[in-house]
Amino acid sequence: MDKRNPLVKNKRILQSSYIPEQLPHREEQIKEIVEIVAPSLTKDKPSNILIIGKTGTGKTAVVKYIGKELKKADDNEENCSFIYINCEVVDTPYGILYNIGNQIIKDETKSIPFTGWSLDRVFSELTKYVDKENKIYIIVLDEIDRSFQKNGDDIFYFLTTINEVLEQSKVSIIGISNNPKFTDFLDPKIKSRLGEEKIIFPPYNTVQLEDILKDRSEEAFEKGVLSPGVISYCAALSAQDMGDARRALDLLRIASDIAERNNDSIITEAHVKYAKNKIELDAVSEVVRTLTSQSKTVLMSIVINTENDNPTMNTGDVFATYKHISEILETSTLTQRRVAGLISELDMMGIIHARVKSFGRAGRTREIELGSKEVMDLIKSDVLFKKLKNYKNVKQTTLI
Repeated sequence: MDKRNPLVKNKRILQSSYIPEQLPHREEQIKEIVEIVAPSLTKDKPSNILIIGKTGTGKTAVVKYIGKELKKADDNEENCSFIYINCEVVDTPYGILYNIGNQIIKDETKSIPFTGWSLDRVFSELTKYVDKENKIYIIVLDEIDRSFQKNGDDIFYFLTTINEVLEQSKVSIIGISNNPKFTDFLDPKIKSRLGEEKIIFPPYNTVQLEDILKDRSEEAFEKGVLSPGVISYCAALSAQDMGDARRALDLLRIASDIAERNNDSIITEAHVKYAKNKIELDAVSEVVRTLTSQSKTVLMSIVINTENDNPTMNTGDVFATYKHISEILETSTLTQRRVAGLISELDMMGIIHARVKSFGRAGRTREIELGSKEVMDLIKSDVLFKKLKNYKNVKQTTLI
């Protein structure tokens, strides 16, 4: 720490989780949501809201900002309470109800246990304590589609029917999702109850991202620390990547961290470029790490073919190697059709490149290439393939 040249006076402001006093270019969405939830201050139930928008468009920041303002407007939360749940972290119906309940139940001796009860019992206990308070509860379910993907619509059934059993209190739901189509798969009754009002958050453009970064940088940095083009460069890179404000902040934060570690006096575009490469590598690493074991085996098959001087292979080549690896690892083997499906999924993630090549009447095939050397290094270091160390395949080429 002594070696570092401190360039950032307040690092917290560059975190995407920080909620500033002003949220530039989201005034319209704030006004729309506030008009819906304001009746809760007089104990009138607001409509449920479904907020849709891509990652980094300010959905979570706006909702948390409104929650903070609601608490200021309602002394001691006498009329309404704001409860936030991140369904990416807490994604089971039990976990969600447990978290909601224990934000409401103040007496620790009567709190819902972490595990061990039936869902019906948890719901019954939660309902009892909610009704005791005689107020409006606004429950925010961020990344709401994550829970649906894993557990179906059970949690939505409980939360959208809770008002039917409450006598004094009422509950309103604010759902936040990146996926505009996830409600298409819900039960029609739940769908109509859940999203009574929809609010769309469009991506930020370059100018808007610049404004956001300027606001944050004025609080975060000393004067003269940022070279003139840094903010514009961060904004332009993030605008290309779906107008993601979170990515713009990450670029600026990591660039400043790199400059500090290098003991540089100014943050430049070169630091931003280095930060961009680091973020992209981290993203690829996370994607590869969370693949299923079968997808990893298919990816390993592509790596082995690449190392065996077959950089442009077809599905048959990959499947032959995949079968060979599965035998060595003593794992179940999928059909060639299913392996072809996993290849398509890896292509969609950008980990590999798979393009269809036509031979006219002779048919067509897919040419498959590995996306980057980083992917090769990541999959080869995976613990799943420990058994492949020093093993030679039929071509007498070391697999790893």
